[in-house]
Amino acid sequence: MKLWPAMFILADFGRYPLTVANVEKDVIAPYRHYIRSYVNDKSDYDSRPTLLYFQGSIYRKAGGMVRQELFYMLKNEKDVHFSFGNIKGDGIDKATQGMHSSKFCLNIAGDTPSSNRLFDAIASHCVPVIISDEIELPFEDVLDYSEFCIFVRTSDALREDFLINFIRNISKEEWTRMWRRLKEVEHFFEFHYPSQENDAVQMIWQAISGRSLLSKGKFTRPREFLRQLFQEKKGSYLLPCQEILVDARQD
Repeated sequence: MKLWPAMFILADFGRYPLTVANVEKDVIAPYRHYIRSYVNDKSDYDSRPTLLYFQGSIYRKAGGMVRQELFYMLKNEKDVHFSFGNIKGDGIDKATQGMHSSKFCLNIAGDTPSSNRLFDAIASHCVPVIISDEIELPFEDVLDYSEFCIFVRTSDALREDFLINFIRNISKEEWTRMWRRLKEVEHFFEFHYPSQENDAVQMIWQAISGRSLLSKGKFTRPREFLRQLFQEKKGSYLLPCQEILVDARQD
């Protein structure tokens, strides 16, 4: 109970009551991706033969039941890969090859609203299709996910033939635009040590600073602070972490 007022850095809010963690005071951070980054990606729409890709745990509980239902709906589509898989053995190599050769990658709610699969897709430049109504995404204050992700409500995804027809109707030009944007934003989700300019570590510190100023009443919302930083530095800002640590102690 003593820790409830603290600012938490979390993957999502799926396992926490609102009294403990919520979007007003806490920071959502990206997962570390397992898939190898697609370096020097010269692929295009036509060179990625798989339309829609998912590999992972299919049978989940609670909100993750949608995975099982989508599996039965999509498993016989000729250009869809939907199968069980994990990171053991050669699982990562197979998933890397599969995502690098796919146009769209499914990110479906499991036991919690989010998973590392979204960030595997970003690293693979495979346009994410997010089916998770309760998901909270990292750095939403400064990144417009609609520029490089597709969002589908769970109720729509479970309508017969809706999802596959929706994906098939996305034009080559629209996919290419999102693919290019993925390559522009992927560095925001990479963790480095030491941290690098505008990598995931620095983005997390910026989000923490925004929440800190919000608590002091200097900004109505953290996005005002973060967008101001990006405008002043033209999207490039290396945050002084030591100052934030001092502020946190003072608070």
